[in-house]
Amino acid sequence: MNGIDFIYMINLDPRPERYERTMNALRPYGINPYRFSAVNGWQLSLDALDELGIIYEEGMPQGPIASVYRHKNGKEYQSYEVMKEPGVAYYAHSLSRGAIGCLLSHLSIMQDAYDSGYHTIWIMEDDIRVVSNPHEISSLISILDTVEPDWDVLFTDNEIKGGNGPVPCTVIRPRPLVQIQPLEYYLKRRNVHADIVKIGMRFGSASMVLRRSGMKKMLDYFKTYKVYFPYDIDYFFVPGINLFALNKDVVTNIAGGESDNGAPNYLDRE
Repeated sequence: MNGIDFIYMINLDPRPERYERTMNALRPYGINPYRFSAVNGWQLSLDALDELGIIYEEGMPQGPIASVYRHKNGKEYQSYEVMKEPGVAYYAHSLSRGAIGCLLSHLSIMQDAYDSGYHTIWIMEDDIRVVSNPHEISSLISILDTVEPDWDVLFTDNEIKGGNGPVPCTVIRPRPLVQIQPLEYYLKRRNVHADIVKIGMRFGSASMVLRRSGMKKMLDYFKTYKVYFPYDIDYFFVPGINLFALNKDVVTNIAGGESDNGAPNYLDRE
């Protein structure tokens, strides 16, 4: 596509039907993304979980109540504890393995794209819904390059869709180690063009165009501050990140679509 160096689609190996459905939606437009085999959080080793989270160290503030993946007698359980034990890896309360895998999939793609020297990439998940011709994204990128040349991320829709319509993000939660701005900072929205709005935060990661600067900011942030929240409750905390969305939907998520983030639902289909 014009203005985009490479297109990735995240797809779990046990979900070939989702890959085929998404490819069928894109095929009429001549768009053929590279299938990225998603990191399956449900298959991550316990050693990996012990390394990915925020490791509590002496002198750090205690709290909040967070999740710890404990293992005893060969069995794993998720424990909810106040963050205070040195050497233990903590995650946000109830953060699932699936959500960890989703975040790692996005970061793995960004690292691949950055190492490959790409300037602009499009990352989509396998639950997208094509609303209008995706090639329109190219012209919107060109407009954004003109009006806001320092942009980092462009979402190809306005808001994530739930079963009852758009689901705006209107609250923030404390994030250990990271200095967070007041809520008002993230709630700001500013139209920069009839079709494009600068945003402070939102939910969803189904379809995102990233500039090289955005890849680096994201990678630096998560390498420094580790995994804690789900991806779409964390990316707007990245220092200096410039997020933009569309005032209309071009490619968005399937509202109420089946997800493997909260549980390995793909097992029910095997």
